[in-house]
Amino acid sequence: MPAFPRILTLAISLAAIGLNTPTGLSADDQQERLRFFETKIRPLLAEHCYECHGSDLQESDLRLDTTEGILSGGASGPAVVEGEPDQSLMMVALSYREDDLRMPPTGKLDDDEIADVRRWIEHGAALPKVEGAMKPRRGSIDMEQARKFWSLQPPTKSVPPTVQNSSWPLTPLDQFVLALLETKQLEPAPGADRRTLIRRVTFDLIGLPPTPAEVEAFVADSSPAALPRVVDRLLNSPHYGERWGRHWLDVARYADSNGLDENIAHGNAWRYRDYVIKSLNADKPFDDFLTAQLAGDLLPATQEDEWHENLVATGFLSLGPKVLAEGDEQKMEVDIIDEQIDTIGRTFMGLTLGCARCHDHKFDPIRTDDYYALAGIFKSTRTMESFKRIAKWNENSIATTIQCREKDEIAGKIAECKTAIQQATDAANSEVKSKLSDGEALPKDAESRYSKSSKDKLKRLRDELATLEASLPELPTAMGVVDSEPTNTKVHIRGSHLSLGKEVPRGVPEVLAFDGQPTIGETESGRLQLAHWLVRPEHPLTSRVIANRLWRWHFGRGLVGSTDNFGHLGDRPVNQPLLDFLAVTLIESGWSLKELHREIVLSSTYQMSGADNATAAAIDPENHLQWRANLRRLEAESIRDSLLAVSGLLNTEMGGSMLHVGNREFVFNHTSKDETTYDTTRRSIYLPVIRNHLFDVFSLFDYSDASVPTGDRSTSTIAPQALFLMNSDLLARSSAAFAERLASEVSTGDAARVQRMYALAFGRAPSDVETGEALAFVAAVAAKTSSADRGWHALCHVMLVSSEFLHLK
Repeated sequence: MPAFPRILTLAISLAAIGLNTPTGLSADDQQERLRFFETKIRPLLAEHCYECHGSDLQESDLRLDTTEGILSGGASGPAVVEGEPDQSLMMVALSYREDDLRMPPTGKLDDDEIADVRRWIEHGAALPKVEGAMKPRRGSIDMEQARKFWSLQPPTKSVPPTVQNSSWPLTPLDQFVLALLETKQLEPAPGADRRTLIRRVTFDLIGLPPTPAEVEAFVADSSPAALPRVVDRLLNSPHYGERWGRHWLDVARYADSNGLDENIAHGNAWRYRDYVIKSLNADKPFDDFLTAQLAGDLLPATQEDEWHENLVATGFLSLGPKVLAEGDEQKMEVDIIDEQIDTIGRTFMGLTLGCARCHDHKFDPIRTDDYYALAGIFKSTRTMESFKRIAKWNENSIATTIQCREKDEIAGKIAECKTAIQQATDAANSEVKSKLSDGEALPKDAESRYSKSSKDKLKRLRDELATLEASLPELPTAMGVVDSEPTNTKVHIRGSHLSLGKEVPRGVPEVLAFDGQPTIGETESGRLQLAHWLVRPEHPLTSRVIANRLWRWHFGRGLVGSTDNFGHLGDRPVNQPLLDFLAVTLIESGWSLKELHREIVLSSTYQMSGADNATAAAIDPENHLQWRANLRRLEAESIRDSLLAVSGLLNTEMGGSMLHVGNREFVFNHTSKDETTYDTTRRSIYLPVIRNHLFDVFSLFDYSDASVPTGDRSTSTIAPQALFLMNSDLLARSSAAFAERLASEVSTGDAARVQRMYALAFGRAPSDVETGEALAFVAAVAAKTSSADRGWHALCHVMLVSSEFLHLK
């Protein structure tokens, strides 16, 4: 027999003060309401509920035959809202208004019985007194206790600890790392050699290999300022924004198509991508970067281009996948809001807020009320232009005043031309009519009877109209949001928009409300207040989460391993004092990400080699304590970009769209074939990201899931990767171009060509043995193919698929 808790778990959280009734009642009233429970409600529970929720069986941990059981509830949160029967899950079940939630399952109660339950709830849902019981008003979450969890306490900047090896630290960061190592009697690995270091830092900061000239200059410069100069050069390179913009796009779930049921082109998503690259290159303070993405349309702007940039930034809220053919428009809307809340929670706070849509979060102190307080903010936001199938997301105009004026001028000329055509047509028709008999109607082929001069005039005007219409510009737009009509949201019982509970004011999670909820005016959505709340210095999560992301993207693992989850189910920080130091340092620097990069990459910790240490490996085999550098495979984009860079094919043009279809057009053609092409030589960040059909290089080499925030890409080793590296057109083309580059750049002999090949691919010189083996390989292939060029092509291919080329050490 189906049981109530399989669908919702009837968990009742009621007052347990005195007689578990509302305060302010007389003793007589309390006794009367308790009597009503004993005579009317308990018998119903006994007859219809105890079989599944009694002493012998408690489905979904729900027991209804004792006050203790009713008060403790089950797994899905409150089912009775004191004094509010229409907001109570119990009434939803008893009313049979939802097909999948009808209790008791054997048949609906009589109307009188349902009315008794309603009256009981309306009057406070009185229950017998339980010694020591309390009213868990918010899903039994103890907010004060909850705020003691490590990630919900504001970060504090500790004094860097004293260490025994005082000569090793180069920055305060190092003292935190070394102090923890010393507690385990471990020593950090020796420093990396200079060739390894410049290759590492160049890939980390711009995603491309260093040139041979850059390597040699760094190796030759032994001054303490050598690395800081390299770091400054890299941070000032436009390629920095491309590299770190790609990291951010992972957590922003960037894609150039919608995916899901209707894979329609996000024809203007590239504007958001370019905004991210530009912002990071300009070192836009992270608090401003965040605020613009959540509420750019609400920020003041003194210049037109600043206003348009802020509008583009709000594309962050629009990029998520949507079921555009959903027939239930309300369901589509709440699902889109759910995706926005979940994305904001994971991206900026490392919290799985979406888990509170149907019930209080099972592990973190996020109430269902908290979820719907946030939902009201995005309900008050215009994300969609239309919910009608196939739905359209909202786009904001970013046309300049000049562009608008030009379009208006052309539109005016078009209107004038149409008027002139009509007037010329009327005159010609009158001329024809004058030659007809009285009462004879104008013939359908009247134009064929026009005079030559009339025909010539109409042709000239129509040609002019066609030219004008062809020149009418399409004003630029960008995916993004604006405020809509402000409104609060009612709790959606079990997450369903068909079962509404109480209304929740717009706001932020109570556990993080600091000194109270932000003030949201009646005419405001609350997005700007939400953004400002997120970047308050005392917010315990925002600075920690982004600092941890930078650490993960530099070292391969975050100080908190679960980069998108700082809640109870996430990992605990390996070194919380260090994480907090980085978080507070970020805030104190004015939220400068580039300054945090400098703090990290100029440290001894970052500059360590990957040398093994048997003792350290036995104590910390996964290198959580950071006693050496991790060996890391390049990401998909860096693999492709490096192939193009080394072979001399890389096109460094920045920005713009590479989609083959227009905005809101279907990515797949009528045969369901995706005709997106990737044969460009531009950097990988500019390649289209097609949901449901990723580029082969991306999907093979562990690209992020473009539908959800991903701050911690996995690294796999699978056979198809090797097959791709051996047989793909990309490798064949790159290898041939690499060989041609070597031939054109080196004319002093084959050994010199091998030297140049190693310098370009690995940033080092080959050993004598390696040179001999390379030349022997070329000769062997040339002998078999009767082509020296084929030998060099094959050797270049070997270099480009080697472990040394594909990994950082």
